[in-house]
Amino acid sequence: AVTYGALYNWYAVNTGKLAPAGWHVPTNAEWETLQNYLIANGYNWDGTTESNKIAKSMSAQADWDSYGTTGAPGNDIPSNNRSGFSAVPAGFRDHYNKFCSRGIQVFWWTSTVAVYGFHFGIYSDCVDLRSKTKISEIVLENCPKGYGFSVRLVRDIN
Repeated sequence: AVTYGALYNWYAVNTGKLAPAGWHVPTNAEWETLQNYLIANGYNWDGTTESNKIAKSMSAQADWDSYGTTGAPGNDIPSNNRSGFSAVPAGFRDHYNKFCSRGIQVFWWTSTVAVYGFHFGIYSDCVDLRSKTKISEIVLENCPKGYGFSVRLVRDIN
C-alpha cells in the first residue's frame, strides 16, 4: 500500500542503488545519533531524558492500531510525532514471505555490514522476554538479510 511504502531485503539495501544522488541509507551510528539526540532533548513520551522511550515521539499520528499501554504509539495516537519523524507501522516480511505486524511495528534497515543485517525499529506491543512486560521503544538489532523492512534515507552531508 502507498501509505506504508515498499519493503526491501538487506541485499537490495547493500546494492547502494535505493537512494538518489545526495542521499543514503543510514548506518547504525547515524540511527544511534538520532536516538541519543531525541532522548537527551526530552522526546521520551514522559518528557524524561534518561532511558529509551522515544518510539511515540517518532510515530505518525495515524495508522497505528489502538493499544492501551501508556507510552506506546497506539495509545493516545494524536499525541504521537513530537519529533516530526512520522514513522508509519508498515510491519515486515519474514523469510517465509509472510507479511507481519502491519499496524503495530515498523523496522528500517541500516547500511552497516555484518553477518546479519542490522535494523532499527519501533515495537508498539512486544513482550520483553526477560521481564515479561510490554515494551514500546526503539531498538537496534540484527536480523536475517532476507527479511523485508522499510528503508529511511538521510541526506548526505557535504
